Formats: sequence, structure tokens, C-alpha cells
Amino acid sequence: MSAKLSVIFYIILCFEIGIVLALLPWIPQGTLGLSDWGNNYFLLYAARKTGLYGLQTVVASGWVRGAVTGLGVLNLGMAFWEIFHFNQSVAALQLAGASADNKNASPAKTNHVSGNQR
Repeated sequence: MSAKLSVIFYIILCFEIGIVLALLPWIPQGTLGLSDWGNNYFLLYAARKTGLYGLQTVVASGWVRGAVTGLGVLNLGMAFWEIFHFNQSVAALQLAGASADNKNASPAKTNHVSGNQR
């Protein structure tokens, strides 16, 4: 049961991250109370603290927005892959859990002393 819940939570996490990364760089200023991707408080604060005033220009460029959107699409792809291979992922987690339980079990006591006379 815990393996199924783990896979379900992983799928939800991939969807959330994917949607945010794919859409957030392209949301216009003022929509949903959000500021512009390249003109937000934290970015300005980081640029001033580090002295890298070109950081805002770089982050606001289409190249960086496209790269972030690509990561979002990759996360969405991972979520869909996990949905289509749900049973396989659950079985792999259960197998990994079973092998970890076997490693933690007390090993059979063996006699490491050879049969030779001393």
C-alpha cells in the first residue's frame, strides 16, 4: 500500500512542478497577482546583493524562459510515464523494500573456524 501511495505522490509532485515550470515564465505581469518573471522582488534583491546586475536581463531572456519551460515539459513527461507504468513502478518499489528487509534480518550464524586442528 505504501508503494502505491509513494508512486501516486510522486506523480502529483511531477505534475505540480511541471505545470509551474512550464507556465510561470510566460504569465504576464499582474495575472493572478503575480509579478513579471524577469522583474520580481527576489530577483532584484539577489542581483543587488551579489552585484550581478545583468542577472535580471539574463533571467528575463527568452532563452532562460525556454529552458525553464523545457524542464517543466520534462517533468510532465515523467508524470505521464509514471502513470502509464504505474504497476511496474509499484512492483519495483515493493521489490526494493523486500530486499532491504532481507538485508536487515539477522543472518544465519555461521562457524568461521575451519575444521583443522590447532
